Amino acid sequence: MCHAWKFLVRQSAVLGFSAREVADLHGCTVTSVNSALQRARATLAARREAAGDTAVPPPDAVQRALAKRYAAAFSSFDMKELNMLLHVDATMSLPPYALWMRGVTDIQAWLTRPAVGCRGSRLVPALANGSPAFGPYRPSVPGAGFEPRALQVVDISEDRITDIHVFRDTERLFPLFNLPPHIGEQEV
Repeated sequence: MCHAWKFLVRQSAVLGFSAREVADLHGCTVTSVNSALQRARATLAARREAAGDTAVPPPDAVQRALAKRYAAAFSSFDMKELNMLLHVDATMSLPPYALWMRGVTDIQAWLTRPAVGCRGSRLVPALANGSPAFGPYRPSVPGAGFEPRALQVVDISEDRITDIHVFRDTERLFPLFNLPPHIGEQEV
């Protein structure tokens, strides 16, 4: 249940999906989405209050180091390193599509087959609701730089990546995260 409400909050609050859109995506009612959002927001507020903090804390040093290693592994398409960073039950989702992978093997299979076009991408760091995020840019025509591909939000627990959420709506999302619409060869 923890991942479900966290995901609903991210879709609704961070990405701007309406309760109706989230309900349609998950095959549930608007009432159940609103109820889950209410409970999630109350839980998050209680946790922040208990911690004496009202803001979402930025990633700590371990999370920042892990995010940096993830960006390097993804950019070099180093599957061995990427596998070492992922929790054994890590998930990868691509909302609003019904694509959802669980486990290192499924994620690697997705990246090395359908998503092989990500090879050679450059990841520009961002922050999404306290979690490390990246704007991956894949190579466009030779010498023309890199074009935006998606927004990746990475969830980390302890010393492993537990979830990767990939959102393809770059035109709407990249400005929200101050990610450029294109990066040149010199900016890499």
